[in-house]
Amino acid sequence: MRSTITRRHLTAGLVGGAVLALAIPAMASAHVSVSPDELVAGDHGVLTFSFAHGCETSPTTSLKVTMPEGLASVAPTADSDWTIDIERGDDGLVSAVTYTALAPVPNDLRGAVSMAVGLDEDTPDTLAFPVIQTCVEGSTEWTEIAEDGQDPHSLDAPAPVVTVTPASPDAGHGEHDASTEAAEQDRDAPVAAADPLATTLGASGLVAGLAALVVAVLAYRRRA
Repeated sequence: MRSTITRRHLTAGLVGGAVLALAIPAMASAHVSVSPDELVAGDHGVLTFSFAHGCETSPTTSLKVTMPEGLASVAPTADSDWTIDIERGDDGLVSAVTYTALAPVPNDLRGAVSMAVGLDEDTPDTLAFPVIQTCVEGSTEWTEIAEDGQDPHSLDAPAPVVTVTPASPDAGHGEHDASTEAAEQDRDAPVAAADPLATTLGASGLVAGLAALVVAVLAYRRRA
């Protein structure tokens, strides 16, 4: 009897452990993410913010994305599934964008919104985009930012973060410079002077050809 109970407890423990092992990664990945998560300083790109769940079991009704410092421009992408409300700061730049779903996004469906952003040369190394996810019931604030040395995966509600890499000083210019230099060399190359002998021979050949044509025409007329 004791052996049977022990086997049952062991089986239950293994099943429970397996379920927990599968649930923990799912819970860890259950947040609002951004793609791509890396851009080049001074460049432009389209950021997509996506989510694969609501607030527990409640459908999502809106996402409010707050802009970090360091963006030169922001242009939300028009989408037939969402209405868009734009907030601007005193400097006229976009400070926040709220996407409201025309119909709540069910808990078991993936939702996504996007925007084009422009970076300048002084954009910080990281850009954090705090997001407030509002649902039919409740809301979740994805606003936590990892401190120096802290693992972002340890946060309960991390904000989506984009890493900014330095621009290469020669990126996109090498090929242009090479073609420009070649064109300038062709333009500045001296034009070769005409060879007098070649010109004389060419003219003589033309005269001889015309004379032969006249003789052939006269001979044809005589035979006719």
